[in-house]
Amino acid sequence: MSGVTPTFIPLMHHRLPTDEMLARGRAFCDAMGTRRSVRAFAPDAVPRKCIELAILTASSAPSGAHRQPWRFVVVDDPALKREIRVAAEEEERENYRRRFPEEWKEALAPFGTDWHKPFLETAPYLVIVFKELHGVRPDGSRVTNYYVNESVGIACGLFIAALHTMGLVTLTHTPSPMGFLSALLGRPANEKPYILFPVGYPAPAATVPALVRKAFADVVQWNRAP
Repeated sequence: MSGVTPTFIPLMHHRLPTDEMLARGRAFCDAMGTRRSVRAFAPDAVPRKCIELAILTASSAPSGAHRQPWRFVVVDDPALKREIRVAAEEEERENYRRRFPEEWKEALAPFGTDWHKPFLETAPYLVIVFKELHGVRPDGSRVTNYYVNESVGIACGLFIAALHTMGLVTLTHTPSPMGFLSALLGRPANEKPYILFPVGYPAPAATVPALVRKAFADVVQWNRAP
């Protein structure tokens, strides 16, 4: 320890009966089992409070040394969304033309994607998550952040779950490289774009690929005592 005396408060926890635990678990599992990434959005307005609640939920994520190294930047200005789309499509065009290896293109083929990203304008909100590489004290000195990628990744997962719970859809969009987002959104040098989430309602005629998730046996291993 560095001479700082930790402060602790009682944990607020209520142990549930087993049947209620299982009922809640099944309900959440079933609900999240219907979650899909969506690329066709309706332009309909979404209550701002829904976005705020999703970000608050994301901010409850655990993080290394409780540094909370994330920043959620919300964009709903049509002109700025247009700028983001133009810049993203410029990078993606180059990706599909010459940057992506053939193996990656083959992996993307079942999704029918290309460099066109109209959802960046259609979705009522774009939420760009930045990871804070390090903190900055008022005097300009650095504050070390720990497990930044892991922490921000967990927060993003909770953000997705919160949106789905409210009946909204999104997509984990990662145009590469993403440096243009820092410039367009005026973010400081200690932040780096992590994921761009278009958020809204699905378009009435939206479709998704007919995918099958891995079987439970393929994603778990039980190491039992002999």
